[in-house]
Amino acid sequence: MAASANYSVLGRPAFFLTGFPGLEKAHLWISIPICSVYFVSIAGNCTILFMVWMDRTLHEPMYYFLSMLALSDLGLSSATLPTMLGVLWFDHRLIHFDACLIQMYFIHTLSITESGILLAMAFDRLVAIRNPLRYTTILTNEAIIKIGLGVFLRAAFLVLPASFLLKRMQYQEENVLSYSFCVHQDIMKASCSERRISSIYGLLVMLLSTAVDSLLLVLSYAMILKTVLGIASKEERLKALNTCVSHICAILSFYIPMLGLTMIHRYGRNAPPIAYILLANIYLLVPPLMNPIVYSMKTKQIRARIVGKVRGVVRAAQ
Repeated sequence: MAASANYSVLGRPAFFLTGFPGLEKAHLWISIPICSVYFVSIAGNCTILFMVWMDRTLHEPMYYFLSMLALSDLGLSSATLPTMLGVLWFDHRLIHFDACLIQMYFIHTLSITESGILLAMAFDRLVAIRNPLRYTTILTNEAIIKIGLGVFLRAAFLVLPASFLLKRMQYQEENVLSYSFCVHQDIMKASCSERRISSIYGLLVMLLSTAVDSLLLVLSYAMILKTVLGIASKEERLKALNTCVSHICAILSFYIPMLGLTMIHRYGRNAPPIAYILLANIYLLVPPLMNPIVYSMKTKQIRARIVGKVRGVVRAAQ
């Protein structure tokens, strides 16, 4: 605690991250699957970006949005990797308050950005199925850039006031957080000030971002389903729905862990701490892991190019 004492002397509270309570001796072993997930996530998303960048046949709206999703996943992995491995490998739990706020800002900004990109991808599928002849005229490069900037700026400006609200609150000299990374609700719970304004704003951010996005996603897929059911040929209906499978998997991998974490925070007060930690880690680790895997397996164009690159490397090695 000497580090915390030195930090407190500077007039700032000391924050301590938490790994897996009761399993401290196994942290090194626990880090192996977590590192594997990070490695696959980063390698998979970098592969998606490389394929779209290098292959001109993939310079289409669907793949541009997929690249945005890969970038947000890379950002989310990069935001949580240093502190998580610091706790598991070196038992380095102390984090400066400002650094904690910065990490929290990027985690929530990138999570909301990912939600917005998933909505944009649903719009892409809706236009492709309902108005295929006008697809390229509606989703021009300029429109895609505007959508991407709009999604990111919405997230950035929504989360920014939450950081300032937390900055103004009072904390004890030493504060133990629940996870190996900083999130809004966890920092807010550590405060000894009045939390009502910060709590209301946090709820408002959720309602204006993921709640609105989820409702619009349901509406988009209702319109997609209505259009698909109006197609006469069964083969064409299946072909149209098959183009949405990867996107549906991405939505489920993002929203199911988030919903589980929200529910356990609301109704699982008697749940063991390990349940919160596992759900929080799943929420941050699973989407960046699953998105490149699902899109590589289910998208024929990307799968074909990855297989082609692998075969080229094998032939060159021989």
